[in-house]
Amino acid sequence: MEKKPFNDADAQYQKHVGTPSSYNMKQIPKPIRIIGYFMIGFMAIAAAFIILAIMLDKVL
Repeated sequence: MEKKPFNDADAQYQKHVGTPSSYNMKQIPKPIRIIGYFMIGFMAIAAAFIILAIMLDKVL
């Protein structure tokens, strides 16, 4: 199911730049998916660690 462009400028941008109308994670190559999952997981763990460190700093 392809999205229709909002206006002529958007249609031209999609045509020349090649912006996808939607994406499916299963279509992305496995090594790129693994890297993406690793990066998202690392950011989530780092954010949780930073929040925990700030909370412990205020308690101690």
